[in-house]
Amino acid sequence: MLTQATARSVVVRRLDGTTLKGGTRDFAPTKLEFHLQPQGDEKSPPVRVPVASVKAIFFVKSFKGNRYHVEDKRFRKAQDQGRRIRVIFKDEEELVGLTSGYDPHRPGFFLVPADPASNNLRIFVVNSAVSKVEWLPSRLAG
Repeated sequence: MLTQATARSVVVRRLDGTTLKGGTRDFAPTKLEFHLQPQGDEKSPPVRVPVASVKAIFFVKSFKGNRYHVEDKRFRKAQDQGRRIRVIFKDEEELVGLTSGYDPHRPGFFLVPADPASNNLRIFVVNSAVSKVEWLPSRLAG
């Protein structure tokens, strides 16, 4: 059984528009599924989540977050870990951040948000949910 103390906190956005929150200890970018211990329900067994059913997995600082926070999509000069990228999902949601592991032939890749104040530490983007990837210039005003 997973406990929140040992699990990484994630918010899972599924392709069907539903969202799951909880902890995972067995997520790996090369695996076809992982298990999620639902937030607030530590006594139930973990839920199996097929990666093929997922749009993105958000590794978060907290589940509370700030619903009034507007993501800043500008890069800061100190952010040099990876290539600058814009991801547009099939549902038209857009993410901007840094990646060092994008490969369209893999199931997905990690992205670190451009906004240092984001509640998201990193995001695993599932390639099958993406409509467009754009490489951004290495120097943007911001």
